[in-house]
Amino acid sequence: MRWLLPDVVEEEVGSLAGELSLHPLAARVLLHRGYRTPESASAFLSDRLADLPDPFRMKGMVAGVERLVRALHRREKVTLYGDYDVDGVCSTSLMFLFLKELGVPPATYIPHRLDEGYGLNMSAVERIAADGTRVLVTLDCGITSVAEITRAKELGLDVIVVDHHTVPPTLPPAVAVLNPHQPGCEYPTKALCAAGVAFNLCMGLRKRLRDDGYFATRKEPNLRAMMDLVAMATVADVVPLTGANRILVTHGLQELTAARRPGVRALKEAAGMDPDTTITAGQVGFRLGPRINAAGRLHDASLGLQLLCSESLESARSLASVLDRANAERQGIESGILTQALAQAEERKDARGFVLYDEGWHPGVIGIVASRVVERYHRPTVMVGVKDGVGKGSARSIEAFHLYDALSGCSELLTKFGGHKHAAGLTIDADKLPALREAFEKIAWQRLTPEDLIPRCRVDAVVSARELDATAVEALQRLGPFGQGNPEPVLVLRHQVARSRVLPAKAAGGSGHLKLALADAPELDAIGFGMADRVRMVDGPVDLAFQAGFDTFRGQRKLSLRLKDVRVAA
Repeated sequence: MRWLLPDVVEEEVGSLAGELSLHPLAARVLLHRGYRTPESASAFLSDRLADLPDPFRMKGMVAGVERLVRALHRREKVTLYGDYDVDGVCSTSLMFLFLKELGVPPATYIPHRLDEGYGLNMSAVERIAADGTRVLVTLDCGITSVAEITRAKELGLDVIVVDHHTVPPTLPPAVAVLNPHQPGCEYPTKALCAAGVAFNLCMGLRKRLRDDGYFATRKEPNLRAMMDLVAMATVADVVPLTGANRILVTHGLQELTAARRPGVRALKEAAGMDPDTTITAGQVGFRLGPRINAAGRLHDASLGLQLLCSESLESARSLASVLDRANAERQGIESGILTQALAQAEERKDARGFVLYDEGWHPGVIGIVASRVVERYHRPTVMVGVKDGVGKGSARSIEAFHLYDALSGCSELLTKFGGHKHAAGLTIDADKLPALREAFEKIAWQRLTPEDLIPRCRVDAVVSARELDATAVEALQRLGPFGQGNPEPVLVLRHQVARSRVLPAKAAGGSGHLKLALADAPELDAIGFGMADRVRMVDGPVDLAFQAGFDTFRGQRKLSLRLKDVRVAA
């Protein structure tokens, strides 16, 4: 990795720490990340619900709220059409539960990933219209569905689009489009996930109904209790945990920890988590989210919807068990495809971008595999599974490469595509795959430099061993929740003398882990997962890049360092 070291003026550290009563190390990290004034740092650190932006700053909100108010008063049928991933399932669950509490439970529709593919499809729209729906709300899809929403309008449907994907030049003819990325939208946090947009729609609708006296004779929905759904979607969809997202996730993680929702409690049990475990964003991303995703990837995503909307712990446990088995099945399929994909990538490792494809690759897991390939080679990667002459693909990217723009440059080869800078999906005729590979590799060659292809390790602070105590690490943890846009701080210790040993990897084929004992801080544990090959470097002073946290063993909490990189000290 190429280490990007911080450049922070120590006088500014003392000033910011004093103004906001921060630990100096936390102040140093904030300064490095661009929060250079007490005002900007304070705004970042705020997690008050009162600091959420006014939902009516979002373009399309007034029209969307007005149409739903009319539907409520007229008892019109509303159908929620959600995507099959965590964001789509959570968005649909949120809107279903909210409208149900208002006294008008909507119908729901989540397309089958393999049979129907992503987004609105014409036959589903026609069936929904025939079933008597008057208002169709798309969740985590719809922004590119011009033809389908035109057809819906012809059939007498009013469509409200709730989406967050890249906005195309031509918007669909919906009665309201809610997407912070659209031109003219004044909502300050642009990178909401769909559940974040849906939560704002619920906030706006509740405010309008409150002003109208709707709750004089009925209970007002508790939106705070629904923030667990927003947190799961926001973390799983890997959007930046800053601005409104940080506030939503902070409170949502508290709701996930409390697990008052039967589906959440059952999901935690299925993931082998103690019911009282304090949930972190990392646990959502690696343990809870994948189980919700698994059904949509392999089977029927409506299972996740049923789980999150379940009113009974018994039924929730049954559904969570099905999702857990689906997740295990997904992991097995993913492992086999990853082996094949890495073999293809190795053959083309001189390319600056990969298009990998094969007959029979399961389209439900290739997005995850694409992420693994990106982690290994640091190249934008398109993965395509082919069946019956049609390729369905998922793509993942690196920081320096805008994936949606690159696919736009190949659009004449694609049947359908959509997404954003870091992730995308596509459909293509199988016979066009060689041409797509050539075109994509050409675009990657033009837009990426050799330096872009070197993984970067962004260091937040260089520290000494004596600075690493429990107080300092606890201060850093208060900068969370950590994730996309607000990564866990990376620190560096220089010129460390260490004793090393290798711990065997539990996973088959793993390379083993590097365990270090530091001469300057023998009380610290330092471990580098999958870094057994670095053991030969530790025969003299080394520099360590790491993240600091706590491990608990037999009731004893101990500071630990999770290594990101090791290099010979200069």
